[in-house]
Amino acid sequence: MARHKVLVVGLLLLVLLFAGCAGEKQEAPKATATPTPEQKATEAPKAEMKTITIGVTDKITDLDPANAYDFYTWEVMNNIMGGLMRYKPGTTELEPFLAESYEVQDGGKVYIFHLRKDLKFADGTPCTAEDVVRSIKRVMELQGDPSWLVTDFVENVEAVDQYTVKFTLKKPVSYFLALTATPPYFPVHPDYKPDAIDPDQTAGGVGPYKIVEWVRDQELILETNENFFGEKPKVDRVVVKFYKDATTLRLALERGEVDIAWRTLSPVDIQSLKGKEGLQVIEAPGGFIRYLVLNGNENTDFPTKNKLVRQAIAAAIDRQDIINKVYMGTMEPLYSLVPNGMWSHIDAFKDKYGDGNIDLARQLLTQAGYSEDNKLKLELWWTPTHYGDTEKDLAQVLKAQLEKTGMIEVELKSAEWSTYVDYARKSAMMASLFGWYPDYLDPDDYTAPFLKSTANNWLGYPYADEEMDKLIEDASKATSMQEREELYKQIQQKLAEDAPIIPLVQGKLTVVAKDNVKGITLDPTMIFRYYLLDIS
Repeated sequence: MARHKVLVVGLLLLVLLFAGCAGEKQEAPKATATPTPEQKATEAPKAEMKTITIGVTDKITDLDPANAYDFYTWEVMNNIMGGLMRYKPGTTELEPFLAESYEVQDGGKVYIFHLRKDLKFADGTPCTAEDVVRSIKRVMELQGDPSWLVTDFVENVEAVDQYTVKFTLKKPVSYFLALTATPPYFPVHPDYKPDAIDPDQTAGGVGPYKIVEWVRDQELILETNENFFGEKPKVDRVVVKFYKDATTLRLALERGEVDIAWRTLSPVDIQSLKGKEGLQVIEAPGGFIRYLVLNGNENTDFPTKNKLVRQAIAAAIDRQDIINKVYMGTMEPLYSLVPNGMWSHIDAFKDKYGDGNIDLARQLLTQAGYSEDNKLKLELWWTPTHYGDTEKDLAQVLKAQLEKTGMIEVELKSAEWSTYVDYARKSAMMASLFGWYPDYLDPDDYTAPFLKSTANNWLGYPYADEEMDKLIEDASKATSMQEREELYKQIQQKLAEDAPIIPLVQGKLTVVAKDNVKGITLDPTMIFRYYLLDIS
């Protein structure tokens, strides 16, 4: 969305994987001057397929919900899999999906889901309560990046019968239904390795599409899942092409190579394409945030372990300058991890530091023992493609702002996304730039994954504080909205005080598509649902 909830795999170029082949070797047709009737029969449906091609600059990490914790991979999973609940497209309203109904018992500590009886994986294998339980327990046992979304809340999950799943929670959780709409709760095909992360597995789950081809970082091809219980997608085939940068993606759109350009065009490109004939520009409401992680892990020797250093960096950052120079006004300043417009949000960092307060930054650096002759040496990491072509500019603007103090020397370092995420997990980066997209729409999703000591392993445990852990725990189980709001305000104030993560900007996502593309439905979840698309 994270989510870093975040995500990693080596960049290996794979041979094409064909979902449903399951290792079956097929004899090649004999060469003939004209196609045989059998060849015509197999080729004709492909030619008639209604197809949409989507271009992205993003990457897939793990095709395994037990370990994938990034926004784009979750997007793919939401099109080839599904959970007990889902967000109704175009809204923030939850509705049953693989479940047909549910019950809440024991004061909110027990949830019982009654599954649909027509659930099947893409190859026709029935999906039952045992598959749901197997998949969720697998997430708990493998302890991948997003596992906390299950392990922090679920005491036990069991199959009461073939179509009934029972969750016993560690404590009542006011937003548990929203958790069951996230990929760690998605049932996966039995082909997934039971005792290891399976990053290149294409068997998928129960969803409207299935993977038929995938070449890492090059192309993903989805086709209609004929065994899906729901309404058939209007588009038979979705081809996703992966581009190295925004410039290449824009050229592909203008040349007609793709029907949709999505994540991420540059602000300059978006502005110019708004007036281009034959194209439409659609903007998603913003729950997307950008932030700077300052590693305070006690097992490192980083100067960012010093709270005064983190506070000085927080004071020196000028968000409006970032918006003007990097994003051309397409973002808005953010002074908390809880986004603008969400209940409980306060401008905690602005209240404490102002914006671009160089004098305060110098005072704090002096208290930390630094001077113009003894500068703080800071390594600032960024990744070239995952967040679009503006990322290098963001890193350079931040470097200039911090060095404006005269007491900080910034060395910029970069790594491609999969390596970058691996470095984060290993707590190897002193300061690093990340972005967040919501897993579920609650202030907890903008605080716990970053600040809870048992949940931020995907960032290499950069922060751990007992008081913060208690505040987050109390906020998650409080039943009164008034009580929860007060606790989240305290969390934001403590975040500003300790400054392990510095909020920067909040923005929106933009889709540019040909005029003949219909059904683009975006909402605050920011999930791009391919199965709603159509093309004329």
